[in-house]
Amino acid sequence: MLASSTVTSSTVTPVALAPRPFLKWAGGKRRLLTQYEDYFPQRIDRYYEPFLGGGAVFFHLYPRLTTATIADANPELINVYDCLKNQVDQVIAQLDQHRQHHSEDHYYQVRNQSKTSLTPAQRAARLIYLNRTCYNGLYRENAQGRFNVPMGRYKRPMICNAELLRAVARSLNQVEVRLASFQDSSASAQPGDFVYFDPPYHPLSATSNFTAYSRYPFGAEQQIALRDVFADLAKRGVQVMLSNSDCQFIRQLYADFELHTITACRSINSKAQRRGKITEVLVTANLPSRPQQTT
Repeated sequence: MLASSTVTSSTVTPVALAPRPFLKWAGGKRRLLTQYEDYFPQRIDRYYEPFLGGGAVFFHLYPRLTTATIADANPELINVYDCLKNQVDQVIAQLDQHRQHHSEDHYYQVRNQSKTSLTPAQRAARLIYLNRTCYNGLYRENAQGRFNVPMGRYKRPMICNAELLRAVARSLNQVEVRLASFQDSSASAQPGDFVYFDPPYHPLSATSNFTAYSRYPFGAEQQIALRDVFADLAKRGVQVMLSNSDCQFIRQLYADFELHTITACRSINSKAQRRGKITEVLVTANLPSRPQQTT
């Protein structure tokens, strides 16, 4: 539970900062949480999030969770969460160095660093620094696994929010952080548990394909494999939710489950005119349906 403020005649105990996403991440769900809320289960024995990304749903549900497993197949991303859990002060110290030296030259010098030459805390700070200062907060790797996004045009980027990072570290204290595939990270889920899948979205067209969060592809074959995992969990009585693009392929894949239309705002695109309102699909199994409105 989050700390509450206590007022006495001589002291005021401040409210602890609530953890929230600290990375900008393509497909982040912060703006969609109010639409998701009616579908979240009232009871969650254990929470699983196999495509962690920026972790908006995890942080939103955190106050009502007793135990959780969060995972991703991106080793650099998982290293960040693991380092915040276990050595947050070292990450903050490294980020403060980046803050002091931030410039165009420093950005590209850090971007070109070999990850193998860095400690885990240095790697974590490197990813956070690049994420907070790169163009449009876009995480993208090339085929060799190298971050390749140019520097953004920010006058005063928030590079090191130490208070927020420490709040995130506290939220991870009793959480299992795993580098794992979506199959492995949710395999142990049981009835009463809640699994939320937020995979790379299936492209709406050949020109809208963006799954390059890491070097590993996530195409139709992987989407089908994910559907099979979703179906197996649902059959076992696990509470399951999945987000994806609103297209015929996804609707056909999940035709046997409850499909809900969500209105989202696409915020990452190289062309500003292609950003804006778009519908997405929310798939649920063994979860409450949105209450019917009365007129």
